[in-house]
Amino acid sequence: MKWIALLAVLGMLPVLIGWLRTNRRHLPRVMMVFGALPFVTSTWHLLIAPISWAYWPGFVKGAEVTLIDALAIALIFSTPRKFRQVHLRWPLIAYTALVMLSLLQNDVPMSTFFYVWQLARMVLVLTAVAMTCRDPKAVRGLILGLIIGICFQAVMSLKAHAQGAIQAAGTLGHQNLLGMLTHFVIFPSLAMLLATKKSRWLWLGPVAGLTAVVLTASRATIAFSAVGVVLTLLLSMMRQPSGRKTTVALAGVLSLVVAAPVAYATLGARFSKPSDTGDYDERAAFERAAKAIVHDHPLGVGGNHYVIVANTQGYSDRAGVAAVFGSRSAHVHNAYLLSAAETGYVGMIAFVLMLVWPVIVALRCAWRYRRDPRGDVLLGLAVALMMVSLHSLYEWIFVLYVTQYMYAIAVGLIAGIAAEMGYWAPRRKRAAAAPDRDEAAESLAEPIPNVA
Repeated sequence: MKWIALLAVLGMLPVLIGWLRTNRRHLPRVMMVFGALPFVTSTWHLLIAPISWAYWPGFVKGAEVTLIDALAIALIFSTPRKFRQVHLRWPLIAYTALVMLSLLQNDVPMSTFFYVWQLARMVLVLTAVAMTCRDPKAVRGLILGLIIGICFQAVMSLKAHAQGAIQAAGTLGHQNLLGMLTHFVIFPSLAMLLATKKSRWLWLGPVAGLTAVVLTASRATIAFSAVGVVLTLLLSMMRQPSGRKTTVALAGVLSLVVAAPVAYATLGARFSKPSDTGDYDERAAFERAAKAIVHDHPLGVGGNHYVIVANTQGYSDRAGVAAVFGSRSAHVHNAYLLSAAETGYVGMIAFVLMLVWPVIVALRCAWRYRRDPRGDVLLGLAVALMMVSLHSLYEWIFVLYVTQYMYAIAVGLIAGIAAEMGYWAPRRKRAAAAPDRDEAAESLAEPIPNVA
């Protein structure tokens, strides 16, 4: 059955490419679907694995393909040639190359190939978003799609909470994964709300996202979300103050004050249950095991191979990780340590660059063009990646395909918006290309027909 589904997807591609080439006016709607898909792909089983290792203990369990990948390919081949130059791919490509080299560090190289395959798909998605988001309407459509996706997860979280779930996870399987994904929606939509007056649907992003955050009852998620909201408001005000931003900032602070008792109540319900773990600190035990692996294997043990090495070579035993399935099958709760253990010190450096470099570009571009409202969107995307980077000190889930889709979308948005603003243009052309503030705001706020 999976082969039939794969052939159907491949057969659909030429038709979809031709349709997109001749119907560019529908691009915002297509991008809206694209933005919503990461939130529903696992729920609606929109994933095919031509090679499946369902029982592999790593975080990638096969050579997988999703509808998002097919749509990304269609977007790339349907984009006009003049928009096909893409920036900001090199950190992700460099990290992918280092993961590929780590094939040499283990006895089951196919498992590492699965992760290389996943990262290659992320390069496709980043490329597609960067190309299409040279169009401001595509940017609006994509962000609306992200908002629709987080609204769906917020509704499902409310439903789970009403049924008694203390830590609601929407349909994503774990509350920490939902919490990580909210960062990619809350801050860009809040920043875009600050930049324009006309797109009324934007307020749904922060509201639905923060609702989902509170219902996760995750301390890290709640803390980083609050910090991110304040940071987004401050950076936007510092960059280009306005009366509207002051009003939105006051509303945002008031919302945090109102949400604080609710967050306290959800955390209280979570920690009111007695713990049977005593003084056992599982997070610290995982980190001891990962650090020992890095010490013994400075070149790494191979991508997607941490759990196997930690268990078969005695690292989990010596670190004191509980000898139960839930603990021995888990990864170290630190994406940087996980990267270092699997790809070595060089791989960890590439991993950090992959997260940090787009933030630097977004902030520099936003400050270079202070009169352009699109810079506010770049600030929101930069804050999203900052909070994800900090959150990854406490979680490993950045390596899951859903999170990496969101990363690729965020970096693609930064690359596309910055390119259209003239960030990489020669200095002599920047002044001529700089838009009037009112014209830029109008293009950013223009509603998508029949949608917003």
